[in-house]
Amino acid sequence: MAYWLMLSLVAMVLWGIVGLLQKVTTNRISADAVLIWDRIGYVVILPLLVIHTHLTNLGPKDMIIGTLDGITNSLGALFLYMSLESGAKASIAVPLTALYPLLTVLLAVALLGERVSPLHWVGIILAVVAAVLMSLETPAKAEAAVELPKAA
Repeated sequence: MAYWLMLSLVAMVLWGIVGLLQKVTTNRISADAVLIWDRIGYVVILPLLVIHTHLTNLGPKDMIIGTLDGITNSLGALFLYMSLESGAKASIAVPLTALYPLLTVLLAVALLGERVSPLHWVGIILAVVAAVLMSLETPAKAEAAVELPKAA
């Protein structure tokens, strides 16, 4: 197995667990508090990162881009937590927000001049269709009509 694939699979498993933890946590405390504790989790692993990272060769532009990354990441997390706190189902909100790479693709094409193959465009269109289908809620009446009768 390629090293990058193994790392990607570990990330997928960890983010899968995170999606569940995000819903459980926002059921108990506010979205703001979740974000604070989430960032404390980052601080816990910070010493490991600092040991293996060479920060001396970073310029001001690198630091600004890294900081903007952290701000947008934190705001994205906060809005997801707020969504979950306001009643969103984890099975819908987490996968829906995980479609953010679609925006990344569009931005990379528009701003970085990257090219996307026709096959990749088909995948993007299918992902958009999936997002729409996932975000549709079944009306309560229709759900009630589908329920099986209770045993007597």
